[in-house]
Amino acid sequence: MAFKRPLAAVAAILAAPALANPIDQIRPDAPELAPFGSRSIGVRTLEFVHPGQIDILRIEGDEAPLYDRPLTAEIWYPAADGTAQGGSYQAILRDGKTEVTLTGRATRDAAPATGETYPLVLISHGYPGNRFLMSHLGENLASKGFVTVSIDHTDSTYSDQAAFGSTLYHRPVDQRFVLDQMAALDGDLGAIIDASTVGVIGYSMGGYGALIFGGAGVTLAATEYSWGTPNGLLERHVAGSESHEALVDPRVKAIVAIGPWGRNAGFWDANGLAGLRVPTMLMAGSSDDVSVYATIRTIFEEAAGADRHLLTFENANHNAAAPIPAPQESWIPVEELDFVPFEHYSDPVWDTTRMNNIAQHFATAFFDLHLKGDLDKRAYLELVPNSGDGIIALDEDAQPTEDHTYWKGFAARTAEGLRFETLLKGE
Repeated sequence: MAFKRPLAAVAAILAAPALANPIDQIRPDAPELAPFGSRSIGVRTLEFVHPGQIDILRIEGDEAPLYDRPLTAEIWYPAADGTAQGGSYQAILRDGKTEVTLTGRATRDAAPATGETYPLVLISHGYPGNRFLMSHLGENLASKGFVTVSIDHTDSTYSDQAAFGSTLYHRPVDQRFVLDQMAALDGDLGAIIDASTVGVIGYSMGGYGALIFGGAGVTLAATEYSWGTPNGLLERHVAGSESHEALVDPRVKAIVAIGPWGRNAGFWDANGLAGLRVPTMLMAGSSDDVSVYATIRTIFEEAAGADRHLLTFENANHNAAAPIPAPQESWIPVEELDFVPFEHYSDPVWDTTRMNNIAQHFATAFFDLHLKGDLDKRAYLELVPNSGDGIIALDEDAQPTEDHTYWKGFAARTAEGLRFETLLKGE
C-alpha cells in the first residue's frame, strides 16, 4: 500500500510558491574539489537520431524490425567569459507525467568559450530516469573544463519506460552513438570538444552500459533470460565476440559507474569483467539491495584488467551519490506509483546534497587525473581505505605533518561513513 502523507502537509506543498528545486547546492562541509570551478557554464539541448536500429519493442517471432531511434541529449560546456549565470530546466518527475522546474547555474544557449578544447564526459541515467537525473554532475564538471552530455535513453525514461530488454540491448550502443555524434559536431560547440579524450558516468543501468562499453562483455547465459532481450540479440555484447569488441572505444579513458546493475543477475562473470580495460571508479551504498552491494564488490574484485577504485557510502542504498535532490513535488503521493516519488531520489540515511558533493569531489579528481593528466589529483585518490582510520596531524600553522593520514580534501570529521579502496591492474 502506498504511503499517504497527511493532508495538511500535502496542502502546504501545493499552496507553496513556484518551486525552484536547485541542483547546484554546495554544502559548507563539502570536500575540497566539490565546489564549482571558475568557468561560466552554458547548456544546449540536441536531438540525435540513430538510424536503422533494432526495435526491441516490435519484435514478433524471429523478425527484428528496424527503426530510427531518437535520443535527446543535454550538453553542458564552458561558456564564454562574462556569461551571466543561472537558468532552469523543465524535467519530468518519476511518475512519468508531472513537469517540475529545476534550477542551476548554466545559461541556455550561451556562446561557448574559445581558444581551447575540453575532454568529453558522457552521462547515462538509470532505468527509468532522464537526462536531468545527474544534472548536478553535468553542470559541476562543465564549470571545471569538461563538456558533459547527458542522454535521454529511449524506452528507459520516466515518460516512455518500456520493455527492459530494450535497455539491456541499447544502453552501451546509445553511449557509443552519442560519442560519435558529439565528435562529429561542427560549429562553435564542436570546436571546443576533445572527443579523443572521453569519460563515462553511468548510474545503475547506465553503469551496466558503461562497463560493457569499457570492455566488460556479458555472459552467454545473460542472452537467454526470458525476461531479457528477445531472440538472443544480446549476443552482440557477449565477452569475446567480434561485435562486442567492435563496440569498445579507445577514446574512452575513464569510467565512473555508480551502483552498476548486472553482476547480481549473472550478466557478468570473472571472464567478462576481466575485459574491462580503462581506469574505473565504482561508487555504491553498502546497503544497495537493487544492484546488490556484495556483487558490486565482486565487480571491483574481478575487473583485474584495469586499475579501479570503490567508494562506499556506509548504510546508503541504491540512490547513493547519483540522483539530484528530490524535487519538492516528489514529496506528494501519486496514483501512478505504489510509492511516493520522493523515494526514487532520496536515501533514508544520507543527505542527497552531501552525497552529490562527495561524488563531485571524487569525479573531479578522477577525471582531472585520467582525462587531463593532472598528476596532482592522484593524492586525492591515495587514501587509507577506512576514513575512520585516518589520523589528523597538523602543525601550528594548520598544515599536515608526515603523520597526517586523514583523507585529502576532507576537513576533520567530514569523511565519516565512507570507505575508499583501490586495486591495480592485475590484482
